[in-house]
Amino acid sequence: MEHKTRKDMDPRYMWDLADIFPDRDAWEAALSAVQADIPSIAAWKGRLGESASTLKEALDALFALEERLSRVYVYAMLNKSGDNGDAAAQAMEDRATNLSMQFSAAASFLTPEILSIPKETLDAYRQDACLAGYAHILDDIERGRPHTLDEQRETMLALLSDAAGTPDNAFTMLESVDMTFPKMLDENGKEITITHGTFGVLRESRDARVRREAFEKYFGEFNRYINTFAAMYGGSVKFDTFYSTVRSYPSACEQALFASNVPVSVYDNLVRAIHDNLGSMEKYLSLRKKVLGLDELHMYDLYVPMVSEVEYHVSYEEAQSIVMEALAPLGEDYGKLLQKSFHDDWIDVYENAGKTTGAFSCGVYGVHPYVLLNYTDTLEDVFTVAHELGHAMHSYKSAENNNYANHDYRIMVAEVASTVNEVLLLKHLLNKESEPARRAYLLNRYLEGFRTTVFRQTLFAEFERKAHDMQQAGVPLTADALNALYKELNELYYKGAVTDPLQEIEWARIPHFYRSFYVYQYATGFCSAVSIATRILETGDASDYLRFLTTGGSDYPLNELKIAGVDLTRPEVVDNAMQVFDSTIEELSKLLIK
Repeated sequence: MEHKTRKDMDPRYMWDLADIFPDRDAWEAALSAVQADIPSIAAWKGRLGESASTLKEALDALFALEERLSRVYVYAMLNKSGDNGDAAAQAMEDRATNLSMQFSAAASFLTPEILSIPKETLDAYRQDACLAGYAHILDDIERGRPHTLDEQRETMLALLSDAAGTPDNAFTMLESVDMTFPKMLDENGKEITITHGTFGVLRESRDARVRREAFEKYFGEFNRYINTFAAMYGGSVKFDTFYSTVRSYPSACEQALFASNVPVSVYDNLVRAIHDNLGSMEKYLSLRKKVLGLDELHMYDLYVPMVSEVEYHVSYEEAQSIVMEALAPLGEDYGKLLQKSFHDDWIDVYENAGKTTGAFSCGVYGVHPYVLLNYTDTLEDVFTVAHELGHAMHSYKSAENNNYANHDYRIMVAEVASTVNEVLLLKHLLNKESEPARRAYLLNRYLEGFRTTVFRQTLFAEFERKAHDMQQAGVPLTADALNALYKELNELYYKGAVTDPLQEIEWARIPHFYRSFYVYQYATGFCSAVSIATRILETGDASDYLRFLTTGGSDYPLNELKIAGVDLTRPEVVDNAMQVFDSTIEELSKLLIK
């Protein structure tokens, strides 16, 4: 199908970037002005310890310039996202990226110089009222003091960072560029080339032969290079261990979690709570096996929908009203903001030639968020609208209630707001839906969210932890060692399913492993969102959650989540989410077995 070009799209369904800059000439002028002002940062070097007021003036100047830079960058990025084939927009983004690097280099003296201020002096500054707006940032810098090295060694580590990205870059080049996959016949006997994209479709096929063959051919190709993948991943783990050692952390996991001030016990509690609830996963797999009519449930049978997708045609206008109704429990002000996003051109709705695929939300401080969709009138798209608007409202509320320095929230809380909206939408649709096939479809969708976002990501988290522990203990991370570890975890997490021989090499295709100790946050975020949404619907009170949305980056994630009634240092959050998983299996089981 040919897509319309960007210029042929209906402006009523496109975002209006004029709220950031009226036109590209204005953007050009802003870029030049930021470029001209970057050298002025150097004037503050060596002066940060003069007085509390000098430190405040320096931080004011730096963050004001960074805010201007962020608008320059976002305007270019959003222009290119609308049409990646637009040569002028490509050039704009390249120039904005280059400018960001210039700014980062010019401002790199900031943290080391703040830490070179004697501790007693800096402590006195932090008590000064003039620095109240930077209290959290300065606390965070101070917290990192034991792990910050002298200037010469910090410079050496900074110079090493580019080389340290080699395992990740090598993985991307091998997996995305150099590897090719064989052809096979789909369920209609039509020849199809396996790619990363088509594999996702083929493993959902109703035909078991197609699922099995796709699995064997796709994973088989990774298996051909398994020693190379082991060397790349092993190299990545070695770099993690090196950095944690030179910065005096007990382990790479502690270093990764330190950034958000998360104790390792939160990571361990998640794994323990999931282990305690693996009986629910076994029950879910048993239901899947029965509904699909299989003698054995293989790993390649986990993605085929138990309930075939129901015909659920939803226009974008209908989606707006469904989302408005579903999110009504979040209050009148939240509803007005949603209306604003729909009617004030914050959202780019339909696909056009060259447009970035998928969906995202992007906050613009001092303006408003923008949302990119590729809406195709399906129920899945309605969930995407609710999800991205969760991010957008979080960004809007955070920007509205914090100075620029404190507005940006961390990854650990990012997926909470989007998932709360998805859960509220799902509950709303279930409340209105009496038709069994549609109810079953919605329940199945919810259960798959638990399986893929909570169980699967926790399995990944446990794999990462154990691989790093092996490296630290001097155990070589060979392909055999990594395969054995992954196989053991699959047998534990998917009891009742057949762990096929090729399943043990799945670790080799997971790009997130090159950004270590990151994926556990998907699981904690999902469980937190289930807890928050359930509480809002049970009490009719969303006030704590709405206050959480205003915190931005003004505190650490665990403290922000406590405002919304979620304490991830305790196992109840995950346990309660598991009870929801279990009761949803029961409900779906009654519908399907009937």
